[in-house]
Amino acid sequence: MRKIVFILGLFLIFTACKNEKSNKEDEVLAEAKPETYNSFGAEISDENTLTKAEALEKFNSLKPGDTLDLKFSSKINSVCKMKGCWMILELPEEEEVRITFKDYGFFVPKDSENTEVIVEGKAFLNEMSVEDQKHYAEDEGKSEAEIEAITSPQITRAFIAEGVLLKE
Repeated sequence: MRKIVFILGLFLIFTACKNEKSNKEDEVLAEAKPETYNSFGAEISDENTLTKAEALEKFNSLKPGDTLDLKFSSKINSVCKMKGCWMILELPEEEEVRITFKDYGFFVPKDSENTEVIVEGKAFLNEMSVEDQKHYAEDEGKSEAEIEAITSPQITRAFIAEGVLLKE
């Protein structure tokens, strides 16, 4: 009888140690799990992605008329509330960049604000007309007074995305 209790005790100890080890293995595997994204537009990868600080440096090196192939990650500050046809991404130093989508060929979810995103496409400087500024202000849901206060064209950072990865 003692032998049976002893063997049963050893079995329980080995089983408990084995479960502890597998729990640690599960934690390590969970930590190594790659980021998952929803993809929009052309298929792109998350490899060789610049930070938003590196992207700002690239934008600051542009002159009107220049374009630059670029892939960077950032956080979405705002999205078109009508269709999801544009978004504004955060850059350092309280700067932003307006993202539109190549050939108006795809949109992002209208509720994707504050989501991490990777965009790949063409960066450039854009002289935005008063009319376009007012249109975007309406899309953002700005007040009539804010819209009427727009009276002159503005040079802005712009980006035409060929593909977008939206973090799940």
